[in-house]
Amino acid sequence: MADTKIAVTPPLQAFRRRGLHRLIPSKFSEGGTVLADVADDEAMLADMMLLDGATNDRIQGEHHGISGITPYELVYGIPNAHIVRAAYLHPSPFGSRFNDVTRGAWYAAIKLETSFAEVIWHRGEHLAEMVVPELPEQRPDVELSEYDDWQADFNTGFHALEPVEAYAECLEPAPVPECYERPQAFARQLLKERSNGIVYPSVRHAGGTCVVCFRPALIINPRRAGRYQIELKLTRGTYRSKIQRVLVE
Repeated sequence: MADTKIAVTPPLQAFRRRGLHRLIPSKFSEGGTVLADVADDEAMLADMMLLDGATNDRIQGEHHGISGITPYELVYGIPNAHIVRAAYLHPSPFGSRFNDVTRGAWYAAIKLETSFAEVIWHRGEHLAEMVVPELPEQRPDVELSEYDDWQADFNTGFHALEPVEAYAECLEPAPVPECYERPQAFARQLLKERSNGIVYPSVRHAGGTCVVCFRPALIINPRRAGRYQIELKLTRGTYRSKIQRVLVE
C-alpha cells in the first residue's frame, strides 16, 4: 500500500522527562554471549565468536545495520548501549504501531502501570492464539514471565498527537497487525521530515502516555531499575494478570 500523507501535521513539543519505563524480557537484559558457557578457554571463545559473527543476524546488524537504520545512527561505548541498539535492530515480524519491519524504535511510557498494561495485553493476545488440545480450554492456562524495567531520560522535541481526534486512525486498538498500517505509514512520513519521535496516548491503558523515540542517540542514561514477574492465568475465558517484584542479587 502506498503511503497516504496525513493532512494534519502534529505539533512539535519540548519533552523533558526522567525515568520513562520500557519493559523488556529479563533474558535480553544481560550483555555478553552464551558461547562463554561452552568454550574451554579464551582462544576457543574468540574463534567461536568469530564464526558466530559471520552468521548471527544480531551481530551482523550491529556491524552493518539493517535496511532502515545504519550503524552511524546506533550508539556504542556507553553503559547499556546493547539495550538501545537491540530496540532498533530487532523489530517485531510485523513491526509495531509506529515502526515497520525495516527499523525498530524505543517505546516507553511515563508510568510503569502503562508499560505493564501494554505488555500484558500483547502477551494475552499471543496466548489466546495458541492451541493446546490437551487443556480444557485448549489454550495455555498459565504463563509466568519476567521483565526488566529499563528507564531512560529524554530532553528533546517530539511530535505530539494533539488533538487526539485528528489522529484516531493511528490509534486503532485492533485488529493487530492490520491496525498498524496507517500509523506505520505516518511514522515513515515523520521520519522523512527528520522527526525525533512521537508522544501519544496509550491504546492499552486509559489515561496513560507513551513515547516512541526514532533516534537512538536521544535515549539518555538507559538503566535497569527493577525486575518483575508477570503471571497470566486463564480464568473463565479471560487472562487475568498478577504482577510482583523480583529481587535480583
